[in-house]
Amino acid sequence: MSATYHTASGPQYLLRGLSLIREPDLRLFVLIPLTINLLLFGGAFYWLYLQLGELFSWFEGVMPDYLQWMSYLLWPLAIVTIAVVFSLMFTSFANLLAAPFNGLLAERVEQKLTGKKLPDSSWAALVRDTPRMLGREVRKMTYYVPRAIGCLLLFLVPVFGQTLAPLIWFAFSAWMMAIQYCDYPFDNHKIDFDLMRRSLAEKRRLSWGFGASVALCSGLPLINLLIMPVAICGATALWVDHYTQLRTGPVSR
Repeated sequence: MSATYHTASGPQYLLRGLSLIREPDLRLFVLIPLTINLLLFGGAFYWLYLQLGELFSWFEGVMPDYLQWMSYLLWPLAIVTIAVVFSLMFTSFANLLAAPFNGLLAERVEQKLTGKKLPDSSWAALVRDTPRMLGREVRKMTYYVPRAIGCLLLFLVPVFGQTLAPLIWFAFSAWMMAIQYCDYPFDNHKIDFDLMRRSLAEKRRLSWGFGASVALCSGLPLINLLIMPVAICGATALWVDHYTQLRTGPVSR
């Protein structure tokens, strides 16, 4: 196990991931999820842009002449709003489609950091394990959706709920980002989802710091296109430094 990054904070692991994606022997495995990201986001955003154009054409047709100038303000506001909101929604969908390649990237990063090849890490194993990986993504979604709905309902509670809801939502989003990306190296070692979640909770400050950094970057247009491979590399480095003992036995509660 590497000892270099044992004292690193959560945000430092994200920076570690940024340096890892530039490694020559990892570029192919970085490019695959990155290409999936670019194609999905580019195509979906272009479609939304066309729909927005039709909406604004209708809006300008019914707007009085003296208010036509408002379209020059609404266009950039609408584009920025769609970019931010869509970036957050898009990340979950992209992770689902790229799950097998994300797991493969985590394997290669772990192999690079430890110098040990994971058992059965071939492309054939990737194909064979794809149903399990997709099932794991669905498991994450079933954990996420009811809790997300509960957090969002707080926005409907006057004063108290609306004051706390943004903070609770960000904290929950940070926790989910830690689960989302740390799950790839955990799943490569067939570690149960609930055990993975408890293990991350034991180092809550580290996990939350990493997840908060990813959540902030995921909400930034353009930067969010790169965040998937960077977060996977950073999460794998975090696994190597703190959780490899789970391969031989569970951590205590």
